[in-house]
Amino acid sequence: VEKYRPQALSELVSHGDILSTVQRFISEDRLPHLLLYGPPGTGKTSTILACARQLYREREFGSMVLELNASDDRGIDIVRGPILSFASTRTIFKKGFKLVILDEADAMTQDAQNALRRVIEKFTENTRFCLICNYLSKIIPALQSRCTRFRFGPLTPELMVPRLQHVIQQEGVDVTEDGMKALVTLSSGDMRRALNILQSTSMAFGKVTEESVYTCTGHPLKSDIANILDWMLNQDFSTAYRKIMELKTLKGLALQDILTEIHLFVHRGGERLCLQMILERPNSPLPFTECFLLSTVDFPPSIRIQLLIKLADIEYRLAAGTSEKIQLSSLIAAFQVTRDLVVAEA
Repeated sequence: VEKYRPQALSELVSHGDILSTVQRFISEDRLPHLLLYGPPGTGKTSTILACARQLYREREFGSMVLELNASDDRGIDIVRGPILSFASTRTIFKKGFKLVILDEADAMTQDAQNALRRVIEKFTENTRFCLICNYLSKIIPALQSRCTRFRFGPLTPELMVPRLQHVIQQEGVDVTEDGMKALVTLSSGDMRRALNILQSTSMAFGKVTEESVYTCTGHPLKSDIANILDWMLNQDFSTAYRKIMELKTLKGLALQDILTEIHLFVHRGGERLCLQMILERPNSPLPFTECFLLSTVDFPPSIRIQLLIKLADIEYRLAAGTSEKIQLSSLIAAFQVTRDLVVAEA
């Protein structure tokens, strides 16, 4: 991840509009205080470090840039001490402003943030502040209004793939097409996460395929989800429960992950999967014609709404730390009730 961190603004792959604005600020020597926010792995720290490299030469870096991370102490004493003394002094040999980078600023205490307001205002003449955070709501409004805000959204697959291919080429990793898709899907717009998954999978399995990526991250495979759905819709309760528990134990799956995947299936409408599953299973507990109806009508909107509400309840209970076994029973029950409703309607 650090080896391929972009060193210049031109190397950053996304957020072209933000980068062009920042570039204009730098070229006109009118850089304001910045507040960069958004999910992790989207290029916030890389952007400001690239700006700093453009503004200062290597040997000036130490005297002109103060970078503090959440791992460093950043309580009110640090704001009143080192940050204040750094911001209030000018350098003799260099014109222009200094740069204070406060990474993970949402981890700063309220007191420290309040102390920072005055420092930012007082020393604007010779210091610029850049705050970086994941959650904008954790930064006090007074600091937000003193900075120019930029939101870094999750990266799109079109932007991630070329960068991943560059790393793959440089490292000589063997990656299949479905492996690449799996990397992009599982990282959900986080470049750092994509590279970490790529590295760990290639070290563990040698070849990066869809199956090896899902196995390495402990995520349920699409075929596993298909089987789970098949059992919940076509088996009686105890058989479905037993088979899913066996699969969970065998592959070490978390119910939370299974639920997320199933939700995507229900949300996008899974008639094709149902049909295929049921046509492959002539001995299903439902009569064949009703199975066929179940697959072609998919879930009618009213029934799908009920099912989604139940899935949401199960997810909420899981987040509260309840027993996975009981919640799994609840999940199977929700699907079996849905199946009976569909058959009754049909």
